[in-house]
Amino acid sequence: MSFITGVGLTAFGRHEGASTLDLMSRAAELAIEDAGLKRGEIDGLLCGYSTTMPHIMLATVFAEHFGLQPAYCHAVQVGGATGMAMAMLAHHVVEAGLARHVLVVGGENRLTGQSRDASIQALAQVGHPVYEVPLGPTIPAYYGLVASRYMHEYRVTEQDLAELAVLMRGHAATHPGAQFRDPITVADVMASKPVASPLKLLDCCPVSDGGAAFVISRERTGDVGVRVRGCAQAHTHQHVTAAPALNKLGAEIAIARAKAASGVAISDVRYAAVYDSFTITLLMLLEDLGLAGRGEAAARARSGHFGRDGEMPLNTHGGLLSYGHCGVGGAMAHLVETQLQMTGRAGNRQVKDASVALLHGDGGVLSSHVSMFLERVR
Repeated sequence: MSFITGVGLTAFGRHEGASTLDLMSRAAELAIEDAGLKRGEIDGLLCGYSTTMPHIMLATVFAEHFGLQPAYCHAVQVGGATGMAMAMLAHHVVEAGLARHVLVVGGENRLTGQSRDASIQALAQVGHPVYEVPLGPTIPAYYGLVASRYMHEYRVTEQDLAELAVLMRGHAATHPGAQFRDPITVADVMASKPVASPLKLLDCCPVSDGGAAFVISRERTGDVGVRVRGCAQAHTHQHVTAAPALNKLGAEIAIARAKAASGVAISDVRYAAVYDSFTITLLMLLEDLGLAGRGEAAARARSGHFGRDGEMPLNTHGGLLSYGHCGVGGAMAHLVETQLQMTGRAGNRQVKDASVALLHGDGGVLSSHVSMFLERVR
């Protein structure tokens, strides 16, 4: 058994002069304070990677910088799924008795600490070094290929993809820490600059500076507990040229395993936090996870189903698409928002019922997947 006892999140966007360690430290301090703990009570540390500070021992570098001497310390690196993978590992670490309070932290200064060319070069390395990278594709290009195929198979349109961008921007509008809060329409998305057909600028998450952290403990520290009910992973491929059919990707495997581990059904879920690096990512994952039928996610978004007051509130902070994306910390913000919703602390974003939540992270080009169910206990 484990509980998410504290969360911390910086604003995302531009943080001039702040390093990876600075941003991670700000978020970590907030999470420890939120858990009602002192720094010396943290005996476990999990740290994500940073493209602006690619140290081979970043976890122990951060521990030294932040003033920790943990009994358990580990760095994790599975792309966009890293945040959720660390949450799953922390859950298992405290269940195994290896630590009582595990600090999970990620963040970096991608916007101000890295040039455009360096960022593109770093992210392009997700491709196969022989069969893909030499041809020049970037992350958006890979997802553009996936989008084209998915649109062909399930009659999804570019306007359908745009609905997800509009939804996330609407949610970000009320969060003071979001990088982009100005409202947008489907027409705005359609008119935005082409990036990798059929994806346009507003179909893609921004590059951000920021940090996120949370504490996972063996016992709850507050009046309301957020308990990890069960979690699971799936890894079907690394490179897009080796990917299975679009209806056999890892999200379906991970969610099936997580349901089996937790005893939770999709019909039990009242809040969802789903990775959304691109509109096509979010649309596909919603359908893979069983939150919408094939080809139906956009219609549900259009009808208000995934809105703050809808049947399945989704990414109420604005997600990667509008709150922002600072690497590992970007997806971790989904879990931070979920914990705030489940403890009734989301302010003007608060949903009516977040008693059971589903979270899902995705790394690479739909390569690595982590699904997790959380429940509120009093």
